[in-house]
Amino acid sequence: MAGENSFDIACKLDMQEVANALNQTTKEIQQRYDLKGSHCQVTLENTEIVALADDDMKLRAVIDILQSRLHRRGVPLKALSYGKVEPAAGGILRQRIALQQGIPMEKAREIVKLIKETKLKVQAQIQEDQVRLFGKSRDDLQAVIAMLREQDLGIALQFINYRSI
Repeated sequence: MAGENSFDIACKLDMQEVANALNQTTKEIQQRYDLKGSHCQVTLENTEIVALADDDMKLRAVIDILQSRLHRRGVPLKALSYGKVEPAAGGILRQRIALQQGIPMEKAREIVKLIKETKLKVQAQIQEDQVRLFGKSRDDLQAVIAMLREQDLGIALQFINYRSI
């Protein structure tokens, strides 16, 4: 029987799926009747998606299309943080949408605090942009996973790298 079990709590996005969703969004924007002939587009700049549109209604339509494509591709929408709508050159509107890669330090501390409040026999360590959890009992680790899934932390969590040492 194994002595120690561990897994990582992370927030990672599959950037290939994000790129595929952006390509599908671009195709739909070009084909949609209400968006034809307008300056609507979505682009990926490092870890940000930039949405451009002529007016507020079209910008909302573009973001709605983007969200539906991302959801279909399995990209969690909680991993998106929306910037404010700002005017861009040529009288069009721009909105930046940041893609969250990794757990921010404040959220990692909050996760560790929640885990300690459960009084289970597990240990949590913050490692760069993820949290590693150790414990002897698999049931305790699964209880932590269930507790974290119930919490609304505002970020998309994945439970990866399960190991039995």
